[in-house]
Amino acid sequence: MEEPLEIVVGRMLRERGQMLAVAESCTGGLVSHRLTDVPGSSDYYTGAIVAYASEVKEKLLGVRRETLEAHGAVSAQAATEMAQGVRRAVGAALGLSVTGIAGPTGATAEKPVGLVYIALAAPEGVWIERHVWQGERAANKAASAEAALDLLRRYLSSGGRDVRAPSSPPGC
Repeated sequence: MEEPLEIVVGRMLRERGQMLAVAESCTGGLVSHRLTDVPGSSDYYTGAIVAYASEVKEKLLGVRRETLEAHGAVSAQAATEMAQGVRRAVGAALGLSVTGIAGPTGATAEKPVGLVYIALAAPEGVWIERHVWQGERAANKAASAEAALDLLRRYLSSGGRDVRAPSSPPGC
């Protein structure tokens, strides 16, 4: 049986002596919940900001109002600023963010239910992924948390080089 990602990334963070902070929106703290289910996670996990409302993203994470107005809270740009903002806010080496539309409401023609952006901000740069899940709300949240932890795992495994998933297009 394969180890859960929260255990794998926890071990990798501890080995590297890196601290992680998380900014969550549509997952509502699920990534943080999984990370803190691991005994000793305080060795590598500083905390999270669950920023559900755009105003909270702006005030606590430093997401620019211009970003929210031009691209929306569910965008690669907002995910990037969330990851950078939580990293800065708590002084962590790594900032991981998730923003999206879990469903069943909130969709638009351009942004369907299940659309999620995940970003990882690190000293080497920022990596962003776009996903569109096809499940119900709980399944979309679970898939988003798993994808966020997997992005972190790939970053830690690669030493900050190319962390795209095999199916990810360049630049996303």
